[in-house]
Order: sequence, then structure tokens, then C-alpha cells
Amino acid sequence: MPIDHRVVRRSRGLKVGAVALAAISILLWFVGQKAFSVTPVDRNSSETFTTAHASVGEAVRHFFGVRSDAKQPIAFVHKAHIEAVQLQCPDCHISVERGSRAGIPDVRTCWSCHAGTLTDHPEVKKIRAYHERGEDIPWQRVYGWNDEAHVRFNHAPHIRAQVDCAACHGNVAGMGVAERVVDHTMGFCINCHKQRKVSNDCQTCHY
Repeated sequence: MPIDHRVVRRSRGLKVGAVALAAISILLWFVGQKAFSVTPVDRNSSETFTTAHASVGEAVRHFFGVRSDAKQPIAFVHKAHIEAVQLQCPDCHISVERGSRAGIPDVRTCWSCHAGTLTDHPEVKKIRAYHERGEDIPWQRVYGWNDEAHVRFNHAPHIRAQVDCAACHGNVAGMGVAERVVDHTMGFCINCHKQRKVSNDCQTCHY
């Protein structure tokens, strides 16, 4: 019986694909391990991988879009503050309506409310400790882009256009500690601009 070379090539292709998939899976597993720590590295040291990435692990994570979840120093429960205290996003993210960055509240903002409120709560005691040491709370960013994306997102014009915060950040009002639930890909932004008939020229976001 003659050998069907097309079947042989297809079989070889499947094997190569399986091996490649396994290799990528193993690589992604390593990305999450301690060996590829997200701890900042001195880019001027001799161990720097490239001028763009501090390590091989960082380069791999950026290439595959792998991001670790933010671990906050204080468990700020958004839902409780919005429902019980009637706070709105701009009350804490004070520059969201007038600048590119939404702004993250510093320890003075938190302590101005909590100096006399729930002072025995374990998380509030952490705020007091930061305040007494004169240290700002090291909040971790939940959203953002890799540096090489060269995205310059400006919150203010989006707020003026009445884009609801939940459109890009999910239902934070119903969350405990904020978590990333929306994937900010280029396609996500382009589709939104198309729906709102806003420019999708490259320089709209990359400038």
C-alpha cells in the first residue's frame, strides 16, 4: 500500500504543534514561579536582560500578556464605602475628571475619614500605622499597560464623554478589594471608539 505523504506531513505537524504547546505551557508555568519574580531590578546592572526589560521573565510575561494580580497592603472594600458612606469614584480618585491619571488616595485622604471612624478595625489600624510613620500607603495598580505599549490613556476626556467607570473597570461598586475583570486589549479600546464614533487614529492613544 503506497504511503500517503500528506498524512505523514500532517501527523508530523500535529506532533510539532503538540510539542510547541507543551513547551509554551511549561514556560508560562515558570513565569509564575519565584524564578521570574516581579521584584524591580536595577536596569543599569550587568544582569539586565535588555534596555526594555529587567529580566527574561519580565520579557516573557509582557510577550504573552501575563500579569500577576495586585496584592493591596490594605483590604479597601469598595462596596462598603460606596453603599454605606455614599462615596463616589471622584471622591477618592480626585484627579480623574481633570487629568490623565485617576489618582490613588494617599494616607492623608484615608486618615481624614478614619481618624474617628472604625478606629479598632484591623485594616484601619494599618492606615493609622502608615500615617504615624509618615509613610504613604503603597497601593498596587490593578490596571495599566506595559511600558512598550506606549499607551497614553487620559481619563478626563473619557469622563467628559460620560464613559462610565464600570465600562473599563467593571462593577467596582459591587466589589470588595478591587480586581482586574476587564481585559484592556487594543481590540477592546478600538471597538469602544468605533461604537462611539471616535477617532481610531494611532496617535489618539499612542503619542
